[in-house]
Amino acid sequence: MMSRFSPPPYPQKSDRRAPPIPPLLRRSRYLYILTAVLLLFLWFAGRSSLSRPSPEHIPSLRYKNVNWSRYAYFQYATSTAYLCNAVMVFESLHRLGSKASRVLVYPEEWDTRIETPTDRDSQLLVKARDWFNVKLIPANIPVTHDRGRKDGDKTASFVKFMAWSGESYDRVLHLDSDITIIKHVDELFLLPNTPVAMMRDYGALPENKVLASNLILLQPSGEESDRLAAASRSDVRQQEDTEADILNRFYGDSAMVLPHQTYGLRSGEFRATEHRYFIGNTFEHWNPEKVLSEASLFPDALNR
Repeated sequence: MMSRFSPPPYPQKSDRRAPPIPPLLRRSRYLYILTAVLLLFLWFAGRSSLSRPSPEHIPSLRYKNVNWSRYAYFQYATSTAYLCNAVMVFESLHRLGSKASRVLVYPEEWDTRIETPTDRDSQLLVKARDWFNVKLIPANIPVTHDRGRKDGDKTASFVKFMAWSGESYDRVLHLDSDITIIKHVDELFLLPNTPVAMMRDYGALPENKVLASNLILLQPSGEESDRLAAASRSDVRQQEDTEADILNRFYGDSAMVLPHQTYGLRSGEFRATEHRYFIGNTFEHWNPEKVLSEASLFPDALNR
């Protein structure tokens, strides 16, 4: 008789277990995995950044958020020659993309009716208004027909005090009409608050430490306008006083001083042999290319 087939017995499970992984090795394994993932991420990020163009620099000052209607460039004209200069200044501001408003004060004897082809004053006023968005303000101010008459020019220069009466603006920037603009200077309107900011007349150094009056950043004030107007009256001021003399008496010790290297470079500086008063020290070397690249304005002269 055949014996009944019996399947082989199942192997019995061993009670022995695999030895536990030491905690140090377990942590090291996790660190290796994390490092590998991080390196892969950095590699892919580096490749994607190389394929994209560099981001455009965004200035910290967001000009588009500024209400430029609160700021204005101010000029005045008392003769055809000065009116022509003023229109050229406004053309430069327009061409260079200035966003601030523009104001021109002119004698009330003039008008904007072009009656003849030779009516230059009216033609220039209309061009300033229609082409360069200039706000025209007629005023009771003198007309100077002869630019060589110093007395007439001196009296007319007190008209710039009318800039303080522009209280519809938060800030006004007066520019003399014989200035040449290389870059618009809208950034000046956004300087910290101060009643007046002017440049130092570096051409008068070292004998005289005075302010120049061809560029004046100011906060309009009716009270201050009245004070300046009173000080410029012929029966109050000294006969030889200019508007710069009065401004220095008012603000010589309190005005914010703007850098003349940027806003007051005179063309004669390139012919000079001594530049320490322009540079402001004796150890820097004169670099005309660098100076020109950093300049925004060329005043015809820094008048005291």
